[in-house]
Amino acid sequence: MIRTMVTATNTMSELQKNLDIIGNNLANSNTHGYKAKQASFKELLYDEYRNDKADRAPRQSPLGIRYGTGAKIAQTQMNWKMGSLQTTDRQLDFALTTPKQHFNIIMPTEDGEKVVYSRQGSFYVTPLENGQMMLVNGDGNPIADENGNPITFDERVENYAVREGGVLEIKNQDGSINSVNLGVTMIDRPNLMANISGTYLDLPQNMADLGITEEDILTNLQGADRNSISLQNGVLETSNVKHEKEMTDLINVQRNYQFNARAVTLADQMLGLINGIR
Repeated sequence: MIRTMVTATNTMSELQKNLDIIGNNLANSNTHGYKAKQASFKELLYDEYRNDKADRAPRQSPLGIRYGTGAKIAQTQMNWKMGSLQTTDRQLDFALTTPKQHFNIIMPTEDGEKVVYSRQGSFYVTPLENGQMMLVNGDGNPIADENGNPITFDERVENYAVREGGVLEIKNQDGSINSVNLGVTMIDRPNLMANISGTYLDLPQNMADLGITEEDILTNLQGADRNSISLQNGVLETSNVKHEKEMTDLINVQRNYQFNARAVTLADQMLGLINGIR
């Protein structure tokens, strides 16, 4: 009975993690550029009990009794399919129409700053102390150009437009035009990336242990490679969360959780009956 309770509780703790993943997907269903996550399960190691001396019957199956110890989450993967495009007609809204391309975002850290990657393309401008303006995202993090530097420009801007190759054209009130190459990175092996929070992705911390380098995972699109950038202006990529699938998965996980909770209750009742025997 104790083993039944341990097996059920092992599985329940992992099912709770899956509930958190599904809940996070549903909570971010309206987050532009968000990619849904999905967990896959595997069985834990089996315990095998043998009684070779007492078991004399001829059999083709292996000797002994195999007793499962529950299940755990084997892997959590992100769904990298593109979400649908939502028209906003806003000049600083951009959508990458190639699945593995990401904007370069400069994020502050304890040691300074680093470049992270996101498909969320809703940008804004914020004033600087020197009369310049800086291009930022909704969290206030600077948008990087192709060299990893923050994009700044004069505050007297009339409008913005995007051209082929990820070129942002900034038209000033005096009629002059400044062109800036938006930083765009192609992530060739997205499943190796670490999800920091929301839509932000970063390189894994254990690249040395995996035997890989940054060049094996992603490519910063520069020079002739920028011709492959596919970018639309005035639209945003919505999340690829499918409510029907998430709700179906949620119901299945809840039923599995209830089943294992019932197993714990039954085991506890049986232990009570045994302890009550005199």
